[in-house]
Amino acid sequence: MATAERFEDLQVWQGARALVSKIYAVTRTGEFAKDFGLRDQIRRAAVSVMSNVAEGFDRRTDNFFQHFLAIAKGSAGEVRSQLYVALDQNYITEAQFNDCSRAVVRVGKMLTNLIQYLRTSDSKFPRAQS
Repeated sequence: MATAERFEDLQVWQGARALVSKIYAVTRTGEFAKDFGLRDQIRRAAVSVMSNVAEGFDRRTDNFFQHFLAIAKGSAGEVRSQLYVALDQNYITEAQFNDCSRAVVRVGKMLTNLIQYLRTSDSKFPRAQS
């Protein structure tokens, strides 16, 4: 696996950042924007994915990184579940649901792969040594 010097170098963080942008875009208009509880919760969950990748990376240990990646993975599941609520309430279209769902599933797979890599690799932490 390629090394990273900053969390911004990680593809999983970049994917999570793109996910946050998608979630903010679909939650800022229409009825979704007026459902403050769901709107704020899905936004917080999406931001949590991105933030936990960054925080875990900057903790500088394999165990902490894995722990925070697992939290990020849970937050990704939360976003997926809340997308169903938004779809069921007709806050988003099927196309918006599919777009956001693909993004969150992709990030979730990346998180799973990175966690697995950290558990099994001899080189461990995918970061350039300082």
